[in-house]
Amino acid sequence: MGLRDCNLLQLQEISHGQSLGRCQERQWFSSGKEKRHADNDLVVNGIEIYSMKIDSKITSRFAHNVITSRAVNRGNVHKEVFFDVELPKTAFITNFSMTIDGVTYPGIIKEKEVAKKQYEKAVSKGQTAGLVKASGRKTEKFTVSVNVAAASKVTFELTYEELLKRQFEKYEMLIKVKPKQLVKDFGIEVDIFEPQGITELEAEGTFITNDLQNIIKKTFSGKKGHISFNPTLDQQRTCANCSQSVLDGDFTVKYDVKRTTPNNLQIVNGYFVHFFAPTNLQKLPKNIIFVIDISGSMSGREIEQTREALLKILDDIKEEDFFNFILFGSEVHTWRDALIKATPENLDEARKFVRDIDARGATNLHGGLMRGIDMLNTAHEQNIVPKRSASIIIMLTDGQPNVGVSNTEDIQAHVKKAIEGRYPLYNLGFGYGVDYNFLEKMALENKGLARRIYPDSDAALQLQGFYDEVSNPVLIDVELNYPENEISDLTKNSFKHFYDGSEIVVAGRFIDSHQNSLTVDVIGEGANDALSYTTQQDAEQTAKAFQEQQYIFGDYIERLWAYLTIEQLLEKRVAATGEEKDNLTAEALDLSLKYKFVTPLTSMVVTKPEDYDNQDGLADKPIEGISIFTISQAIRGSLAQQVASSYIPSMWYTSVDGDPHFIVSVPQKKDAICFNINENPGAVLSLISDPVTGITVNGELIGDKRPSSDAKIQNTYFGKLGIANKHLDLKLTVTPEKITIQNGNEKTGFSWLDSVTLQQEGLTLIINRNKNLVVKMGDSASFVIVLHQVWKKHPLHQDFLGLYTLQGDKLSAQTHGLLGQFFHPIDFTILEIHPGSDPKKPDATMIVKNNELTVTRGWQKDFKRDPVHGVDIPCWFVHNNGAGLIDGVHTDYIVSSLF
Repeated sequence: MGLRDCNLLQLQEISHGQSLGRCQERQWFSSGKEKRHADNDLVVNGIEIYSMKIDSKITSRFAHNVITSRAVNRGNVHKEVFFDVELPKTAFITNFSMTIDGVTYPGIIKEKEVAKKQYEKAVSKGQTAGLVKASGRKTEKFTVSVNVAAASKVTFELTYEELLKRQFEKYEMLIKVKPKQLVKDFGIEVDIFEPQGITELEAEGTFITNDLQNIIKKTFSGKKGHISFNPTLDQQRTCANCSQSVLDGDFTVKYDVKRTTPNNLQIVNGYFVHFFAPTNLQKLPKNIIFVIDISGSMSGREIEQTREALLKILDDIKEEDFFNFILFGSEVHTWRDALIKATPENLDEARKFVRDIDARGATNLHGGLMRGIDMLNTAHEQNIVPKRSASIIIMLTDGQPNVGVSNTEDIQAHVKKAIEGRYPLYNLGFGYGVDYNFLEKMALENKGLARRIYPDSDAALQLQGFYDEVSNPVLIDVELNYPENEISDLTKNSFKHFYDGSEIVVAGRFIDSHQNSLTVDVIGEGANDALSYTTQQDAEQTAKAFQEQQYIFGDYIERLWAYLTIEQLLEKRVAATGEEKDNLTAEALDLSLKYKFVTPLTSMVVTKPEDYDNQDGLADKPIEGISIFTISQAIRGSLAQQVASSYIPSMWYTSVDGDPHFIVSVPQKKDAICFNINENPGAVLSLISDPVTGITVNGELIGDKRPSSDAKIQNTYFGKLGIANKHLDLKLTVTPEKITIQNGNEKTGFSWLDSVTLQQEGLTLIINRNKNLVVKMGDSASFVIVLHQVWKKHPLHQDFLGLYTLQGDKLSAQTHGLLGQFFHPIDFTILEIHPGSDPKKPDATMIVKNNELTVTRGWQKDFKRDPVHGVDIPCWFVHNNGAGLIDGVHTDYIVSSLF
């Protein structure tokens, strides 16, 4: 689309009552930091990343990874260079440094509060910062930046370590590959050394094409394995003459080791690690109870994906297994009165039951979970299930308890007392409305774990994938016993279940650091009888296995012990309270500082040289679901003064109007954030959803009267809004033509030409003729719906609606949706304000929800009081459908129907 077309589109949009059209948005984006130099496709914004190397050494499942990135400023002025790396969530950063023109500036790991004060002091002076921040299901993002003089070079080096877990008979290491541009010298090198020997080795990538497959080189023999991936510039291109890189996705390495015995012990310098993974064991029968949330908030895609996953799981249940379903909404329903055997006939009946599961009501989580526990306890007491069998409860919920016992601490106490350590509880949290901390704490208290199920298109596969992990128990009540008078500081050594294809890892320290031998006894209950394993190992055997010293990076067993100890202390800390929690925190903090791990208790501060603005960077590992902290940026310079002079009303509100554009006010900042959503006509978007009050607001998009030949500039608006209170069976449908109230089976209609004030149970309605509609849903929330009318013979545009919240703060803390998620407090930081493509609209970097975004200063129209002309509201515009600001991605908010 040329400039002439763009100007025409801007005129059309402004005539339609909009000021921040999509054409402007595209101009800002294409003219911002991603603009490429036509004469050099290796240079982006004046910066060339000429080398990126990922070097991994894996010794006895413990991975030591070094990422080195080298860049040069090809411009003639100072430029800011960003170093972005995504790391596995299970990894701990151990070192970071920057080398600028031959001078190295190392990172220093400090206690979080100490680092935070240093960080805030730097920021208050206008200095920038980098953060480790959550960025996906399996990864966290480390970001740091530095200003580099013209023609100068900078080298970033990041080191992180992780213990690889074994699942489905393989160890897996994930490397996130995302250089964001072509790199002249790009390479991944992985060296593996396993004293037991390597049996298989594979490498694959989500971005690997047939052409790239041959570039992956892998060899393994005996104890050693090697993988390399070094694509040339041409091999990195998405097409022959493209400047975009195909390197964007996950690169995974998978392998397994030889096992002549179930046990493998390694002893080095007063520390030991014990790997336990028996093979060829008969699988135990399972007794599984699925406790499923069917409250109203699960309606639509969530319940469809749950049904799909359960049907696939039923295909995997073995005939010797026992199972049942407990459903909880406002009431608790069971499929059968007791656990039943998985015969073909019973499985067929179960499939019919699952296909009919529907979502309705509130969330009686306590009632559903206690019913499942009682049923499982009864099955054991009455010998309904085999004595040698593995019992499991899997609960799936997308909300928070609000019927029956709703206090989470009371629920935890009741559940722990009822289970009494007899079997594990696995809690799956679906979507973003759950109290994940509550689910995680309750699971850990009952020998299980919690897992987030992300509401993406593959949610059913996530559910099935979790079930696959726990579907093949081969041992129960496993204990690994070591001589008490020889060992101290032992990691976890008792496990309720051992699953086929996994591995148990225990590490410890000898009381006598010179001791060089150890005897271990392992006991557990198998399918037919009790099993016992005994093994003995000495330091000389380990030394023989490690004759090639280049594969040992430092005191790797000591670091493995520290890693595992910190990980388990942090896990225990989740379920602890009071003095116990303080002691666990202190112990984990001491180890994090001693071994230089960036954990949720520590941060890394990088002090940059005065010549480069003396910026401070901070690496900080967040606790899931909790914002690390917020900071204020000193505003300097004429651009910043221009921004600061903008005025935002202090009253809190959110709104959506126009094509459609969203405004979120942040009163404590006297500022606002805005974003657009680009979707096709006919799509229905979830705007507000509160499972507690039962109130939902959805909006259906309409397009222009005639579709544009260029789909990229298709305009869409809200042509229909649906407001419902599920608890009162009340629905309000609003279109530009009429307003319809449905209460049960009764319908009442009104025209926009009416001037009406209506009050009935749970609803107050005020129609201001041909202007707006005020809706109050009981004591919970109030909205204003604005009617936009255009010239009836307009060749392009149609009448449409805008929605403004007045009392959204009266909805519950579980409220979500494109608007609803912003009913909770939100904060942000603006850094690096600099000129954009339009001199009146500067660009900046925004830190929000632990994400770093490029934003543009613009404005949006607020039509609440003046439906014709509106009022310009200055705001920071977030591009790309609000990516990084909204939870998940915008397609997560598409629902199947208006109600």
